[in-house]
Amino acid sequence: MELEAFLRALPKAELHLHIEGSLEPEMMFSLAQRNGVPLPWASVEATRAAYAFTDLQSFLDLYYAGAAALIHEADFFDLAMAYFRRAAADGVVHAELFFDPQTHTARGVAYGTVLDGLERACHTAQTELGVSSRLILCFLRHLSEEDAFATLTEAEPHLARIHGAGLDSSERGHPPSKFARVFARCRELGLHVVAHAGEEGPPAYIRQALDLLQVERIDHGVRASEDADLLARLAEDGTPLTVCPLSNVKLCVFKRLEDHNLAQLLRAGLKVTINSDDPAYFGGYILKNFVDTALALSLSRAELTQIARNSLEASFVSDAERVPWLARLDAVAAGT
Repeated sequence: MELEAFLRALPKAELHLHIEGSLEPEMMFSLAQRNGVPLPWASVEATRAAYAFTDLQSFLDLYYAGAAALIHEADFFDLAMAYFRRAAADGVVHAELFFDPQTHTARGVAYGTVLDGLERACHTAQTELGVSSRLILCFLRHLSEEDAFATLTEAEPHLARIHGAGLDSSERGHPPSKFARVFARCRELGLHVVAHAGEEGPPAYIRQALDLLQVERIDHGVRASEDADLLARLAEDGTPLTVCPLSNVKLCVFKRLEDHNLAQLLRAGLKVTINSDDPAYFGGYILKNFVDTALALSLSRAELTQIARNSLEASFVSDAERVPWLARLDAVAAGT
């Protein structure tokens, strides 16, 4: 079986996907026209030309501008369904979607509107595509602890529809420690917790996420390689890293994909996964991330199978849900 077909056939979970970051320029313009929202760019082509990011902040500036096109429940449904169709075609059996409520409530979009659209898409994806999913609300770390607490309070009536809490946006200057009390409350409420750490921020941010936020997964985490003791801890504890290779190159964390440390992390025994982050902006959904990374880093099929296995094992699902996926994985790996 040729490489792309093999990788497509491997059942995998996507654990680091910002649903707002799957807003393709074509849909952005379509929704903006439908909703009467002006955009900073004159055309789809001009928007794509703006995707020459120099760092995380230059991406976020464009990301938040594009999100203005999302207003109604149908917009969030259409956005998520477009992602789920691509994910299913790439062999994703389960996706855990980050969403940023503060990006929308700050514009006057009701919390329930966002959730209604996303949840309807989750149900439709399960029924029509066989893709299961979870929703993880993320706090914007460039905003205050007070803002995060307000967002969590607003989320509490909807917690039956939310599976976890995360931390994203500008990492530099906004350490995980800033949100230790917020995450303590999230854990009290029974939410799974994850956090972005060690993308642009130092290894110390990964330690804070582990020790102060008590996260179950580290989103990105690639700068752990700068701290040998931290690497050993992550390997020993089996803490999953939701790595996003094409994103890391697009945002200049690594100059080239061939320079990425994913293979180093994997071969050091870390529970590495491959994800697409904000695929509309970073040049590829999960299958392209797998294929391009496999080729750039000379990953073996056994290593690629392990990465897919890691994603299934790291997902926030029951063993009953996970078992058939792992059986399919073993069948594909065995060539049956």
